[in-house]
Amino acid sequence: MKAHAALDHTHDPQAQSWLASANVSESPFPIQNLPFAVFKRGNESFRGGVAIGDQIVDLAQFAQLPHLNPAAARGAGAASAPTLNALMQLGFPTWRELRHALFAALSSGSPLETRVQACLVPQRDAVYALPAHIGDYTDFYTSIHHATTIGRLFRPDNPLLPNYKWVPIGYHGRSSSIGVSGQSFPRPSGQRVVPGETVPTVGPSRRLDYEFELGVFVGPGNERGTPIRMAEAEEHIFGLCLLNDWSARDLQAWEYQPLGPFLAKNFATTISPWVITLQALAPFRTEHSRPAGDPQPLPYLEDPHNREAGAIDIRLEAFLQTARMREAGHAPRRLSSTSFRHAYWTIAQMIAHHTLNGCDLRPGDLLGTGTQSGPTPAEAGSLVELSVGGTKPVAVGEEHRTFLEDGDAVLFRAWCEKPGAARIGFGDLIGHILPAKDI
Repeated sequence: MKAHAALDHTHDPQAQSWLASANVSESPFPIQNLPFAVFKRGNESFRGGVAIGDQIVDLAQFAQLPHLNPAAARGAGAASAPTLNALMQLGFPTWRELRHALFAALSSGSPLETRVQACLVPQRDAVYALPAHIGDYTDFYTSIHHATTIGRLFRPDNPLLPNYKWVPIGYHGRSSSIGVSGQSFPRPSGQRVVPGETVPTVGPSRRLDYEFELGVFVGPGNERGTPIRMAEAEEHIFGLCLLNDWSARDLQAWEYQPLGPFLAKNFATTISPWVITLQALAPFRTEHSRPAGDPQPLPYLEDPHNREAGAIDIRLEAFLQTARMREAGHAPRRLSSTSFRHAYWTIAQMIAHHTLNGCDLRPGDLLGTGTQSGPTPAEAGSLVELSVGGTKPVAVGEEHRTFLEDGDAVLFRAWCEKPGAARIGFGDLIGHILPAKDI
């Protein structure tokens, strides 16, 4: 078992914290999780923090505690900056030592309880920023169920292109429009062709959609010209977050050939503030296999650990709240539910393929997994799938949607659970659609 996927005392499902809110069964942030974010209160400076229950451990203060071992102190000090890039660069041994130090300090009976209490900030008082300076953003296409369904809509006679089962498909996205949960943005405008017409018009998208993805934050990078091999790929992954890759389907249909996504994708991408480390996800690793008859990965995308535990069982749920629902005080309605374990390509394969040609990744770079859809229609990770290309409206309370309307809010939630392991969550990701601006 690789070190970053191995279980240790920090995964003990019986472990509890002296902080009562961390021991509540529905809390996404028990002591076995310990995810990272960047936060502040009021006019304070942004700095790194770790979630525990309904609180945040201020890592700038935690770094000053006595008796931290040098590696943990170095990690906490690196996380005291306005971004987590420096911590991401330090690598797994430092991340592990910091996790162990936090676990010990937050555990029931810890002699540091009083000192750590002084480091806590209520999450309700916090404002969040992007966890890292994201130099580059690459979006992949790892769900074969999503790829096939979308292919049927765009290319009925050839839904799944012949390269899909051989190569992890991706495209270079726009990092400047990535925002943290709570992001609001105007409906995008662009060229689109109205059904039945052949000449495009310019205006606001009429087929605005969400895409439920996971984001993968890169840790240590690689030297330009040097590929990252599968056996070491996960050593270059700091952790995962939720990601909504908003998409204008009408703009996409007109522009995507021959070069792929452009204005249909670059106007907004929203991620959750909390980054869940690979160590926290270790209990939920599972076998990754291909259906019988599918080609096996080429040698550079193959590894025994990837076959044994390359998949991660992360449960994903998408919700929608319309403006009318919000005004009436009604909670968001669930649209779909699936799991990341259905992905055709793993996060290690994403890293290995991305660097095969010598491309250099850097700490804080973000990779999107592509829309995560399961094998049944109810597991679709986008409205275009749920509404069958806009032909079958989806019920949202007393309203219906084929695509998103102004005032809609999309909410993502994710968690991991299994017998013999503590349930951990990702926190919420939410984004709001505003009316289009004049062009």
